[in-house]
Amino acid sequence: MKEDFYDILGISKGASAAEIKKAYRKKAIEFHPDKNPGDSTAEENFKKAAEAYEVLSDPNKKARYDQYGHQAFEGGGGFGGGGMNMDDIFSQFGDIFGGAFGGGGGFSGFGGGRTRTVKGSNLRVRLKLSLEEIANGVEKKIKVKRKKVAAGTTYKTCPTCNGQGQVTRIQNTILGRMQTSATCSTCGGSGQSIDKKPSNADANGMLTTEETVSIKIPAGVVDGMQLKVSGKGNDAPGNGIAGDLLVAIEEKPHESLQREGDNLHYDLYINFSEAALGTSKEIDTVTGKVRIKIDSGVQSGKILRLRGKGIPSINGYGSGDLLVHINVWTPKELSKEQKDFFEKMMADENFTPKPEKEDKSFFEKVKDMFS
Repeated sequence: MKEDFYDILGISKGASAAEIKKAYRKKAIEFHPDKNPGDSTAEENFKKAAEAYEVLSDPNKKARYDQYGHQAFEGGGGFGGGGMNMDDIFSQFGDIFGGAFGGGGGFSGFGGGRTRTVKGSNLRVRLKLSLEEIANGVEKKIKVKRKKVAAGTTYKTCPTCNGQGQVTRIQNTILGRMQTSATCSTCGGSGQSIDKKPSNADANGMLTTEETVSIKIPAGVVDGMQLKVSGKGNDAPGNGIAGDLLVAIEEKPHESLQREGDNLHYDLYINFSEAALGTSKEIDTVTGKVRIKIDSGVQSGKILRLRGKGIPSINGYGSGDLLVHINVWTPKELSKEQKDFFEKMMADENFTPKPEKEDKSFFEKVKDMFS
């Protein structure tokens, strides 16, 4: 089982943003590759800490993690922080280290000589899913237009920054000599500039191409949840690392089922005769149709619970239930014979309402439904 992010950083679930950042910096410095050369265990701990910080430092990601755990980000296909490499970590969190390794706002990387790595921009798409697809999990193939380095494009060390990605300037001021660093305007911080490129490529040696991306959606995703497919965003110039593809889930309305968390609700309408005599009905579920038995004398408002027929928990804690709400339909128009029958029954003792203890009030049913 994957290690808990809070345990990795050694903090409690209620830790503040400042405490999360402080804990990550402590772990990152402890296991930094420059401090532990050749130590694969330290490198793995370094990556784990970065992955935990990537999620817990983002309020939206943290909220999803607190509710759904690792499966909110790792439902297959490389979602979430998993699979981060050193370039990912340093490009995103290099400023966390401050002056501990290499000084300034940047970093030295491994062995002190590593140049800055640029990451390509992320792409975002919306993916509409049916309730059945959400309940069972699905693999989708979508077409994405992304920028990729054109074949034949080569890069060379940027002459402006000498491959450092930053330009350092020293100025004499009234307070003395001051040193400032800024991203190199020539290479955009990659430390590489165009050497050769095809005529149809843009100024950065890129071409826009259409690519089919396969995405595995885990069962139980929620409307508005965002999944990440690593490395399927735009390429970065200068031999950088590709951005990510961010997939926002959109749940399509179902014709007869309503979702409430992991539970589903179904409104079943029956007539007077069916309610009095009992019947059986075929209803929709997310795994197909099922037939249920309705006992004679059933009351309008009764809720039948089909356990495990709801949506699987994305955190792996079983499945929700399907709640079938019985509604006895009252006809709006009656024939003369029907009117005569019901007029005779109005005074019949058997038609006088006699609710029993198990016939709960509306408020009790609502309370039970949300408990």
